[in-house]
Amino acid sequence: MPTPPFAPTARATRSVEEHRAAVADLLGPLPAEDVPIDRAQGRVLAEPVVAGVALPPFDNSAMDGYAVRAADVATATGDGPITLPVAADIPAGCTDVPRLEPGTAHRIMTGAPLPAGADAVVQVEHTDGGTERVRVFRAPAAGTSVRRAAEDVAAGAIVLPAGTVLGAAQIGVAAAVGTATLSVRRRPTVLVLSTGSELVAPGTPLRPGQIYESNGPMLAAAVADAGGVAALLRFVPDDVAHLRRVLDEHLADRAVDLVLTSGGISAGAYEVVKEGLTGRGVEFVKVAMQPGGPQGVGRVDGVGVVALPGNPVSSHVSFEVFVRPVLRTALGHPHPERPRVSAALAASLTSTPGRRQFRRGVLDAVAGTVREVGGPPSHLLAALARADCFFVVPEGVTELAAGSPVEVWLLDT
Repeated sequence: MPTPPFAPTARATRSVEEHRAAVADLLGPLPAEDVPIDRAQGRVLAEPVVAGVALPPFDNSAMDGYAVRAADVATATGDGPITLPVAADIPAGCTDVPRLEPGTAHRIMTGAPLPAGADAVVQVEHTDGGTERVRVFRAPAAGTSVRRAAEDVAAGAIVLPAGTVLGAAQIGVAAAVGTATLSVRRRPTVLVLSTGSELVAPGTPLRPGQIYESNGPMLAAAVADAGGVAALLRFVPDDVAHLRRVLDEHLADRAVDLVLTSGGISAGAYEVVKEGLTGRGVEFVKVAMQPGGPQGVGRVDGVGVVALPGNPVSSHVSFEVFVRPVLRTALGHPHPERPRVSAALAASLTSTPGRRQFRRGVLDAVAGTVREVGGPPSHLLAALARADCFFVVPEGVTELAAGSPVEVWLLDT
């Protein structure tokens, strides 16, 4: 079988910022969809949540105890208790609450409606707990242990603005104001496609020259972590016609928002992604960064395509730098970028000139230092798994002494 020609070389070199802008142009804000509140965890609100009821919706008791008129027990002390008849019991959920008459008490549970006429609750610990008559040993001021209607949220108020990421507390308050469904940004569907005839699925016996495919599961997990839905396609061999056919099949129904490939974009032979997509709307470039220099970006049949390098560390770093913020921006996320802090290098290092380095590291937040894990090579996947951050070495820097400040991207938040 004749050796195919080498793939076309990259046509341009661009900065990290230029390539980030090119990838960002591929995906705009996603439309809204309504989802049941119990399936909204982690989603981003497209529309604000407006309170259908006040919180609390009525005056209620903050304690188990006795609803009273504060004036009736104003002189109560431990040595001189006030005794009142217990005229009614008011459990939580009571819908028919009798009025409190002067000189009486109602036994009341936490969350139960405060009866008309009452202005305070004596907690049960400050009484003898009587059921027919109660002795009160401490005088409460008016308003004691009373939750007033609307003191938390007024009916008609916005309780959650658009752009809110829905965690447990946000879902709780939405439910409390009567919201059954939430308008959220639709999650982007990303077709994750790995190329390489040498790839086999984990768990399959390896033959000579084969390796277990890791980029697909890794990138699919990264897509999910960013808020997207990954459609993982395993595997596409080094065959241009096969690649084009598979891609066309998956783009035909327009159910994909973005295509993410890994591998097949360098300058050697069998660079199937570069050969298959050059001339179809995808541009292949060199980006002034390490790892992750070879990159591709463009559109095929109107769908954005991001082509990442095949080395696993290069692929992961490229996703973090270029793809993750785009997915989160499309979701309307208020914080699309990874949090960034400054830390001091734990040890000196050297760097390749003209390329922005994204080194893997472990941050010591107490000491304010970051140490490198594994070194710069792009195949050290185990070292990547031990890292909790990237730290950045600028393009124009070739040496950094221990203690030098660097920008750190936090990966665990």
